[in-house]
Amino acid sequence: MPIENYQIAVEKIDALLKTLTGLGGLRLKYRITAGAGAADPNKFESREVYVELAGPDIHLVLEHNAELLRSLEHVAAKALRLEPEEHDLVSFDAQGYKAMRAVELRLAADTAAEQVRRTSQPYNFAPMNSRERRMLHLVLRNYEDLRSESSGEGMRRYVVVYPKSWQPQAAQPGGVARARSFGRG
Repeated sequence: MPIENYQIAVEKIDALLKTLTGLGGLRLKYRITAGAGAADPNKFESREVYVELAGPDIHLVLEHNAELLRSLEHVAAKALRLEPEEHDLVSFDAQGYKAMRAVELRLAADTAAEQVRRTSQPYNFAPMNSRERRMLHLVLRNYEDLRSESSGEGMRRYVVVYPKSWQPQAAQPGGVARARSFGRG
């Protein structure tokens, strides 16, 4: 469901950022764009509100793989009372981080595709957030001979790339593993 009132959304995010910069002491500037002007030109995000951050403390926002940047998005989505599947509607960026990350993910998807084709075995990416998993799925859907799925739970969720016709190996008859005890006894 799209954001119903862009003006209210902008006001809430502005208040959140004023609190963060005022009470938190972060030296940041920001520009909030809502509506058609906020659309992602790469079509990786279905954003309706876009916040661009800058300023002397921007390095703090981008540390640890932009953990604070992603946290700001999450808090803003919660302030707007968006459902988890709607969190893509709000996007924060700084110094083109997301565009660079999109290029990295595109290259990683291409590399994984080559490896899956060469080995005919699935490729597991490291765990990543839902937005980055979505980007990988969007890139990988262009490969007709491959398929991708998300696996894992919560913060450990990751993307797996498979050959299109890949099926897991069936368990061998009588191949039940038995537990061994290595303790003293």
